Amino acid sequence: MKPTALVYRQQSRSPAQAGFLTVALLIAFAIPPSHAQNEPILVPDVVDYPKLLPLLPEAPQGWTADKPEGSTEDVGGFRITNVHRDYRKGEGDKAPTAAVSILDSVANPDYVTATTAAWNNNSETSEGYSKSVTIDGNPGFEAFENEGKHATLWVMVANRYFLQIELQNQDAKELQGWVKRVDLKKLAAIK
Repeated sequence: MKPTALVYRQQSRSPAQAGFLTVALLIAFAIPPSHAQNEPILVPDVVDYPKLLPLLPEAPQGWTADKPEGSTEDVGGFRITNVHRDYRKGEGDKAPTAAVSILDSVANPDYVTATTAAWNNNSETSEGYSKSVTIDGNPGFEAFENEGKHATLWVMVANRYFLQIELQNQDAKELQGWVKRVDLKKLAAIK
């Protein structure tokens, strides 16, 4: 029950990085611009990734964290900024993992509107659930798959930043602890 727009997997990237790559490609190519033919395109500029790296939390006690990664790239005529960090507790295939990513989507407000509108669809099956949520006044979407205990939370902050938290081999309730590790007010203030 994975949201299809965010489930691209590639071996050289973590699942969360691959999902954000898919989001970035959708921003660049899937949402048509909504301006008149001769109207100039005024695209707000994304922040440079070093401003977002400090918002990726340190590893909780008992966990390890990879070095945070980030990039600001030109894609389809505008820039995209993405930062990401992976976390792990223990060793082995069943060890709990987490990934935190932030994508600056200010360059495509139509994408923001379309994506957050799609978050209003809730469902529950024997395989898991998906539902809209609100985190500190910010709209979001949570999905959980029973198989593999795969939980994902997307939160839209300041109508520009997509925060994604992805957990593997953990209960969905753990998403709340992870989202509290990211300072959403500080994220909203970054311009």
